[in-house]
Order: sequence, then structure tokens, then C-alpha cells
Amino acid sequence: MIKPLSWNLAGKILASILMSVAPWVVSVAADTAPAKSDPAWLTDARASIKSNNYDQALKQLQSADEVNSADWNNLMGYSLRKKQPPDLAASEKYYQAALKIDPSHRSAMEYYGELLLMKQDLPGAEAMLARLDKACLFGCEEYSDLKASIAKYQGKK
Repeated sequence: MIKPLSWNLAGKILASILMSVAPWVVSVAADTAPAKSDPAWLTDARASIKSNNYDQALKQLQSADEVNSADWNNLMGYSLRKKQPPDLAASEKYYQAALKIDPSHRSAMEYYGELLLMKQDLPGAEAMLARLDKACLFGCEEYSDLKASIAKYQGKK
């Protein structure tokens, strides 16, 4: 008699198969999909953020005024949270707006979770982690980063 596979083993086998064909799928998609470049405001704001120039990033984002973009709202929230002194109340509004536009925006979930930790709202951060867990089928950097931030926060308590 053949034993049925456990769900855990079946999941691992499926993940292995998907990972082995993923490079081919990405290669085919890259060859057939038209090249999509980010708008200049997004590239410029990311460069300012990368160099820790949050005030400049805020000016660039405010000039772009892309209020209907989840990326724009996310970067506004991020810049407001990271600048000195941080503006947590405004940052939270932008993260919430980003997630209203795109409920599965992984960066917004991660960064909002980190903001919630800054506000000492561990249950809120854990709720963002749970949302990320659902959005990241096979794990993702945003999930790992927020999980590490939560563990670090818990270690300080």
C-alpha cells in the first residue's frame, strides 16, 4: 500500500519544483514583457533615502504629489519616520494610505510594523507580520526584516 504524502512534505516538494523552474519563468517573462522603468520622482526619492537625506526625499515626493500611488505614500511615511525628529503621526497616515491603495504592499507593511514598534504597539506590529506572512508565499525580505525587528524589540523588554 502506498502512503499518502503529508501536507508538509507535499509543500516542500512543490516548493522545490517551483524553485527549479523559477529562473526559466523569470527568463521567459523578462524576454517577452516590455521594460517598465520607475518614474523619475520614485528613482530620485529612493536615491535620497539611500543617502539618508530624508528632508530632500520629502521635498522630491511633495513635488511629485502622487497621492494615489502606494509607493509614493509608502516613501512619504518612511521619510517622515526616519527624519530627525521623526513625525510618527504623519508617517502612520501615509502608511495607512499606502495600504488602503495596495493592501498587499509588502514594504508598507514592514515599515508600518516598525513604526508600530516605535510606538510600543507590539500587537499591531505582530498583526503586520501576520499580513506579511500571507503576502509572502515562500517568505520575503520584508517578512524576515520585520520578524527580526520584533525579536529585537522583545529582547529589550
